[in-house]
Amino acid sequence: MERRHFLQLIGALGAAAALPAGVRAASKPYDPAAKFDLKVTDLPFRRNASGRQLMARIYQPEGVGPFPMMLDLHGGAWTRKDRFAEEPMDRAVAASGVVVVAIDMTLSGEAPYPANIQDANYGLRWVKSRAVAWHGDPSSVGIYGSSTGGHIAVLLAMRPRDARYNAIPLEGATNIDASVAYVACRSPITDPYARWQQAEKMKRDNLINASKQYFKPWESIQEANPQLILERKEPVTLRPLLIMQGELDDNVLPAVQKKFADTYRAAGGDCRYELFENSEHEWTGKPGPQTNRAYEMVKAFIARNLST
Repeated sequence: MERRHFLQLIGALGAAAALPAGVRAASKPYDPAAKFDLKVTDLPFRRNASGRQLMARIYQPEGVGPFPMMLDLHGGAWTRKDRFAEEPMDRAVAASGVVVVAIDMTLSGEAPYPANIQDANYGLRWVKSRAVAWHGDPSSVGIYGSSTGGHIAVLLAMRPRDARYNAIPLEGATNIDASVAYVACRSPITDPYARWQQAEKMKRDNLINASKQYFKPWESIQEANPQLILERKEPVTLRPLLIMQGELDDNVLPAVQKKFADTYRAAGGDCRYELFENSEHEWTGKPGPQTNRAYEMVKAFIARNLST
């Protein structure tokens, strides 16, 4: 497709970004084995309530596109880290022909739940609104979340129309929604209460305090709990989900993760659960065969969920 025809096709970006589930704008087929040079830029995307300027890092394949898109949500126990946390994964995925956007989010020391989910929801709509400028396809946006970023990603995907999460208006783009094509996660906190119980058992004060700081009031750890949301049979949106879990993870236990995957499937969702041998909670932070396997798995998962 010529660029001018592409621009005409999705010039009305709001309509393209809000396409019905399963309907996609015309885009070139995604090949996970492709190789692209990258243009990497940092842009401000919003200032949070505490006054901190939140930034976005855009990994843009050098090409005409339109390319599929992925929003990266960082981990850090809701208390730390930023858009650089998953840079190796972001670069690996982007180099295969995906526009990857990693964002800063409000930390719990600035504001508790659901402030960072509001950031992520806004960020998702912001990414769709800028898709044309980055040669991206706004109907193909998925999410990658690591650890607590996985918690945010799953909640965001399950509750795309939640009024609390959609609380920050995006000027000039009121018709762009927060729906996603897929969710890929590494070590997601799918049951934050079970993770808190494990932290208490292991006497990990940093993780105990992180949960207490984020979930205020404390009862919100039940309300914002993906596992319990499914068990309560709340009305949710279930997008294709990839969970990559370390076998040796004693932060999020594999049994807890598998329970969530089974519950997700029982609720009617498509969930792929993959266990990584001899891997701990943050194994993708170190180079190695299992890290490379994670890169390839995410790319294959994207290809699978953009092919229909």
